[in-house]
Amino acid sequence: MQRFLLSVILLCHVITASSQQLVSFQGKTQGTYYIVKYTSADTSSLQPQVEAVFEAIDQSLSLWVPGSLINRFNNGEDGVKMDEHMRYVLEKSRAVSVYTRGAFDITVKPLVDLWGFGVVRHSVKPTSDSIKLALKQVGYRLLEIKGDSLIKAKPGVQIDCNGVAQGYTTDCVARLLEARGIRNYLVDVGGELRASGVNAKGQPWSVGIERPSGNADLPKQSLLYLKNKAIATSGNYRRFFDEGKTRYAHTINPKTGIALHSRVISVTVIADDTITADAFDNALILWGPEKGLKFIKQHPEYNLEACYIYTDKKGRTKEVYTPGFFTNHTR
Repeated sequence: MQRFLLSVILLCHVITASSQQLVSFQGKTQGTYYIVKYTSADTSSLQPQVEAVFEAIDQSLSLWVPGSLINRFNNGEDGVKMDEHMRYVLEKSRAVSVYTRGAFDITVKPLVDLWGFGVVRHSVKPTSDSIKLALKQVGYRLLEIKGDSLIKAKPGVQIDCNGVAQGYTTDCVARLLEARGIRNYLVDVGGELRASGVNAKGQPWSVGIERPSGNADLPKQSLLYLKNKAIATSGNYRRFFDEGKTRYAHTINPKTGIALHSRVISVTVIADDTITADAFDNALILWGPEKGLKFIKQHPEYNLEACYIYTDKKGRTKEVYTPGFFTNHTR
């Protein structure tokens, strides 16, 4: 997901002379930015190889690329033979759908399109009848993985992997670096980050957590130190539309078909890999702080930490987080 009010800011470090030098490059991908930093004795840039990864993932999972594998699946009546990218994302998505009892579900595309948050944008609240009709085509159980094939139970089923695509892309870049023997790196794709090892000063990679204005009781920014961890944020203040006194944001509840209109501003999730953080932040923002933090406490096997930003009934900005969100990632 994209970076929102609880934003993750990549910090620059002063690099001392050593055999391990900092290599850094950045660019544009998937409608956002990317930044890659790593230390290596070989200072030649891996940017061409990284951008080749972006291109391969776009050809597989991008709804904006005509003829992509995901578009061929969505436009067909039966299914497609998956490549390695689609298979990994589909298997991970299905697992998180099961864990969250459908709160995260990539078959939500008909509803995303209906609310105007898809490739074609509009700002009109759909009718209850149109939502009911779209819900008949939504549900992760309508997808079947058989061998290398992804099969839809009925022709109208479509998938949208945007909820995990940037997290998955971040992990793919991390795997590319590791395959080249690089163990100390920080990868940022649109605010979804994965860190491994240490920076050139021998310290864990640091990222800044910027809080929204309006809460004088909290510092404007706090530092997190990430080592072999990933972080992703889901928020609802950039993609939305207002109808009357209600603001509808781009996160859609797959069970009810209703766009999110709660007091939650954002949730930031720390996990062992970025696709996990990226997938769970979708469910956590729908659930809200009370249910979301309870879920994390009851399921320590997922190894998640989370921080919510929300407004209370008086309009004041508040935050609440798991016990280890800050304490486990500070020096």
